Amino acid sequence: MRLKPGALLRFYSLCGILVQVAATKNKARGSQGQFPLTQNVTVVEGGTANLTCRVDQNDNTSLQWSNPAQQTLYFDDKKALRDNRIELVRASWHELSISVSDVSLSDEGQYTCSLFTMPVKTSKAFLTVLGVPEKPQITGFTSPVMEGERMQLTCKTSGSKPAADIRWFKNDKEVKDVKYFKEEDAVRKTFTVSSTLDFLADRSDDGAVVSCRVDHESLNSTPQIAMQVLEIHYTPLVKIISSNSWPEEGQSIILTCESKGKPVPEPVLWTKDGGELPDPERMVVNGRVLSISFLNKTDNGTYRCEAKNPIGRNSTEYVLIVHDPNALAGQTGPDHALIGGIVAVVVFVTLCSIILLGRYLARHKGTYLTNEAKGAEDAPDADTAIINAEGSQVNAEEKKEYFI
Repeated sequence: MRLKPGALLRFYSLCGILVQVAATKNKARGSQGQFPLTQNVTVVEGGTANLTCRVDQNDNTSLQWSNPAQQTLYFDDKKALRDNRIELVRASWHELSISVSDVSLSDEGQYTCSLFTMPVKTSKAFLTVLGVPEKPQITGFTSPVMEGERMQLTCKTSGSKPAADIRWFKNDKEVKDVKYFKEEDAVRKTFTVSSTLDFLADRSDDGAVVSCRVDHESLNSTPQIAMQVLEIHYTPLVKIISSNSWPEEGQSIILTCESKGKPVPEPVLWTKDGGELPDPERMVVNGRVLSISFLNKTDNGTYRCEAKNPIGRNSTEYVLIVHDPNALAGQTGPDHALIGGIVAVVVFVTLCSIILLGRYLARHKGTYLTNEAKGAEDAPDADTAIINAEGSQVNAEEKKEYFI
């Protein structure tokens, strides 16, 4: 069958429409798999932020970056905003990357990457800008500090975002009992942070290094530190050291007075039994040292060493006992205390035995006449026995016998 020219034209037009519809459907079907991908970015104030937008499948569809104010920064490889800090890193059908240098706190916010399909698809990336804390400073220290006074040291830093953390150390040992304060700047959205260390000054703190350490994520694990060396003034601490632990007559002895204080104590004062040294020829003072030569019993006594500085004074004593070199106290021999104890026990037991024996004898002691004195048993009759008994009374005492 032969078609007319008008009918043939209508047929080609219909085929073209069908092909165009099919192509449009295929393009829409392909665009459904396209979606921009972004990541949040964190950067330190003054640093450079890199914003990257990627598309896995793209059929020549344009990409665009815009800032939190919805201003276009880049459209494909074309720069839209006049800002010398913003530069193109890479532009292709699958990626659009830009960089923002010298980032300020005002650059923080939500950035948008747009893929111009039908409809337009977007992805958000939040740019976080960290505020760097300023170098801390310690205030409140006035040198010198007297022992026992209360000290309040304050460490302060500004410009941190988020708020920085402050820690105290004394000679590398952390001090936990501190006060912490923070205040936000409503304009810049940064924080001023301070911390107070409160304690009583002690002589052990003299020369100690107190440090205030500021930790913040913007410092890359390298904290900022402020230090203060403490100077504490205190009264002298006095001690006497002897050169001879068992001084004997004829020997010499050296007594050294050690005094530690701040300011350094003045020359020390030596006294004996509350008065001046009695024998300056043998008792010589040289600075903090007292030397006594040719010791004798008259040197026995209490020696006092006194030291003072502008803060106060302190003293200590040493009791000197000069020993007889001929005494047996220091010789090695038997334990006389043990021997004496044994002797005492023996004497006590002996005395107890004698006392008991005496009491026994006193109870059993008696006298009686022998048969000879009585004359009774050998006499033939009673009268004779009586006569014999009466006649023998004269010698009765001589014939007494004692039996136990």
